[in-house]
Amino acid sequence: MAKRILITGGTGFIGKELCPRLIERGDQLSVFSRQPAESVKAICGRVETVSNLDSLRARPGFDAVINLAGEGIADKRWSASRKQALRDSRIRLTENLVDVVRTWDKSPGVLVSGSAVGFYGNQGAVPVTEDTPPQDEFTHRLCNDWEKAAMALADENTRVCLSRTGVVAGPGGGFLQRMLLPFRLGLGGRLGSGEQYMPWVHRTDVVNALIWMVDTETAQGPYNVVSPNPVTNAEFTRTLGKVLHRPTPFPAPEAVLKVALGEMSRLLLTGQNARPARLLDEGFEFRFDNLETALRDSVGKR
Repeated sequence: MAKRILITGGTGFIGKELCPRLIERGDQLSVFSRQPAESVKAICGRVETVSNLDSLRARPGFDAVINLAGEGIADKRWSASRKQALRDSRIRLTENLVDVVRTWDKSPGVLVSGSAVGFYGNQGAVPVTEDTPPQDEFTHRLCNDWEKAAMALADENTRVCLSRTGVVAGPGGGFLQRMLLPFRLGLGGRLGSGEQYMPWVHRTDVVNALIWMVDTETAQGPYNVVSPNPVTNAEFTRTLGKVLHRPTPFPAPEAVLKVALGEMSRLLLTGQNARPARLLDEGFEFRFDNLETALRDSVGKR
């Protein structure tokens, strides 16, 4: 049965695949974005555009809400003002969204809200499931407060699912796009020791998981949206070099990354050996569970 769905962040790297998929199956979408309406429709397709969440107050409501909004965590160095901007674009927006939803005539059946495996902080090589205690650092506090804002909507009428997403690979954007030029020039290499884990996931599997959360009435709480086969940064680097037929001889020293990026270097030098335990236990099937296959699809190398 077709659903009426409100999406925030629909013009982002994940949203640009999610929206057409939902439209294709017959859902009616409203997309909140501060971009011009024509740009939103060019990216998302046949959608209602919303430029101000407050304009949705006192509406009949939507069947589902998918909340993916948030500024790119690796777009700029983490100054105090940048950290606040990251929090505002996630936590404050989600708090405002929940406040608006509470004015609707009918509560949505589900809220699927974004988060990240950064929730756990640096975990070294220890396998990480949804039950793993987090390390207290900036990414944990950011994700934890973001999740708490979404969980405020959870009650007997609305189930809340939290998508703790890993490093997303896919065609035409995302973190991989920034890596392609140096790797194609033969200038790529591991970051630091290369022993830190990269909890990667293909964008198609992220989209499939989000739709699964919307449709699966028993789904609720946090889900690690990551490949079942996490790899270290060194293995990721070797595999990308193999896919591109290029050597990877130039490691980026840890000290250089720390000087260049400051605290944000932790995104590159630490990680989580995250596993999608709950998704697998509850019957979700991944399309891309092999890194080389995922990277070949992402860079157009079949």
